[in-house]
Amino acid sequence: MCNTVSVMFPLRMTEQGLACEAGGFHIDPWGPVERAVITHAHADHTCKGCRHYLASREGRHVLRTRLGNEATIQLLEYGEAIDHNGYRLSLHPAGHILGSAQVRIEHRGRVTVFSGDYKIQPDPTCTPFELLRCHSFITESTFGLPVYRWDEPQRVFEEIRAWWRSNREAGRASVILAYALGKAQSVLMGLDPSMGPVYTHSLVEEMNRRYRLSGVGLPNTLPAEKAATKSDFSGALILAPPSARGTTWLRQFGECSTALASGWMRVRGMRNRRGVDRGFALSDHADWPGLMETIAATGADEVHVTHGFVTPVVRVLREKGIDARPLKAKFAADDTRED
Repeated sequence: MCNTVSVMFPLRMTEQGLACEAGGFHIDPWGPVERAVITHAHADHTCKGCRHYLASREGRHVLRTRLGNEATIQLLEYGEAIDHNGYRLSLHPAGHILGSAQVRIEHRGRVTVFSGDYKIQPDPTCTPFELLRCHSFITESTFGLPVYRWDEPQRVFEEIRAWWRSNREAGRASVILAYALGKAQSVLMGLDPSMGPVYTHSLVEEMNRRYRLSGVGLPNTLPAEKAATKSDFSGALILAPPSARGTTWLRQFGECSTALASGWMRVRGMRNRRGVDRGFALSDHADWPGLMETIAATGADEVHVTHGFVTPVVRVLREKGIDARPLKAKFAADDTRED
């Protein structure tokens, strides 16, 4: 994959990830560096061992789950700017998960924006995406194929509630597998708490606790181990990470129906590949139209595409007359990722 960049582009890929070497910082580095700017707390965007971290204040509680209490983290409010070696840095909402941020870099009048992972559909669990005008835009492309087009979240949540209701009437538990940080909380906010109890895996419950510490008003949940009897699970809904699939932990719920909440569920046949009964196409990333609309709206005269289906996005942007370039990254599109 080509990795050329323009003379005016302040960032380049290094062995430790994307770096602004003149500014003295990396963005979402893959290994320990002196100064790391972190877009959000998902494991593929954070690493331990950096000497100094910069991140959004909104995501401070969930970021500590990744970095621990000993890490030195400088927190910025969204839109608050600092100067570092002549580069003006600020963090802006990405709408992906709680605390997710785009990184805006201004130097000598030219603005570069690194989007990180972003979602333009509204989500009550985090601050909405903010469109930033810029000269250079670095976009993710996790779902960078035309097949990936999201329904309105309300429609998906109605399907989830109908599925839960059907299982409850049949005396079955409903198990939704969803990424513990971000996706599980989005699903939880779309449920109807009056339908019955919601139990959680310990990993999901810990993230729920940290969301509540951050001021997000999630509905009440109960750790699964606190159920009085196994009969309590009949008709209940259980939220668990995808890693729980096929484990002995699931057996405690007896007869149950399983579902996966993921953008990958948009593709026919993916549900069977994942070994679940239902699939709900619910993602924390921009879909194909969202990517195209956002890129155009930034007004960027050059676009760098990374982290996903890079080649199709670059090709279509070039056909539209946009100066688009692949930016080589450690990660590629992979339907084993739980997005």
